[in-house]
Amino acid sequence: MFFLFGIVVLVIMLTQLDYHEVWSGLRSAGYWFFAVLALWGLLYVFNTATWHIILKSGGRTNVNFFWLYKITVSGFALNYTTPCGLMGGEPYRIMALSPKVGAERASSSVILYAMTHIFSHFIFWLLSILIYILTEPLGNFIVNVVLAAACAFCILGVWFFVKGYRKGMAVRLMRFVRHIPGLKRWARGFIEKHKEQLDTIDSQIAALHNQNRKSFVSAVTLELACRFCSAFEIMFILLVLNIDATFAQCVLILAFTSLFANLLFFLPLQLGGREGGFLMSTASLALPAGAGIFVALIVRIRELVWTAIGLLLINMEKKRK
Repeated sequence: MFFLFGIVVLVIMLTQLDYHEVWSGLRSAGYWFFAVLALWGLLYVFNTATWHIILKSGGRTNVNFFWLYKITVSGFALNYTTPCGLMGGEPYRIMALSPKVGAERASSSVILYAMTHIFSHFIFWLLSILIYILTEPLGNFIVNVVLAAACAFCILGVWFFVKGYRKGMAVRLMRFVRHIPGLKRWARGFIEKHKEQLDTIDSQIAALHNQNRKSFVSAVTLELACRFCSAFEIMFILLVLNIDATFAQCVLILAFTSLFANLLFFLPLQLGGREGGFLMSTASLALPAGAGIFVALIVRIRELVWTAIGLLLINMEKKRK
């Protein structure tokens, strides 16, 4: 049902597209598209380094960085292809890492990385609101209301994750699942059976924030730097269309689009949500509407290429074993 909804939204937006302009843009993209692909190869290094810092903070480990990079790429590939909160990659990462460091440490590191990844998004959105206030006019009442609501949402998110870092998140998540219809009995039994393991995972999560402040700050800083660097992707694509957009504008486009798309997390591949976010963000910055759809198209192609690479790496890992 959600997939069909995304398809309908996508079709409506495609009817507004100038296909001659899109085809011309695709033909002229050339080396810029390979620059976008290469950029994401670098951004995945940031993601892997964050996870590696988290793993090292939990004690000595012999996990190879290049192997961890492969698991990171594959995990994001599964996240792209599964609906319901982008939760496909996390179980895979835990299963892949468990034989090397144990199930509890693998679980805590993956939960911590997911928390850091989402936490950096909230900080990125807050900083983007500040950038908008400093660089764009604030005369529109509706825009001001949206900014205020987004700011309140992000502050609430930051507070929630800071609290989760201090006390752990595993037990908290399972208690939340316990209130979901159809999962109550299973969650209650799971908590009773694995209470000791869940407490251990939470203690490892809290240790990063309470005892390893340097590791915590390094992990969050790396993820935040990754968010800002990914704005270069939008800048590269807009250069193909000969649109002179500033880096600040690219950051704002990325921030609004990621916020809008994450609110529609239940759509498989965030289909329609991502495109709608690009369309609205470019229009709000007085850029051509076609530019938003073109950016979304190139980003979607890039996602498909890296998803294919990630799934191929999973298959190669299975054959190696």
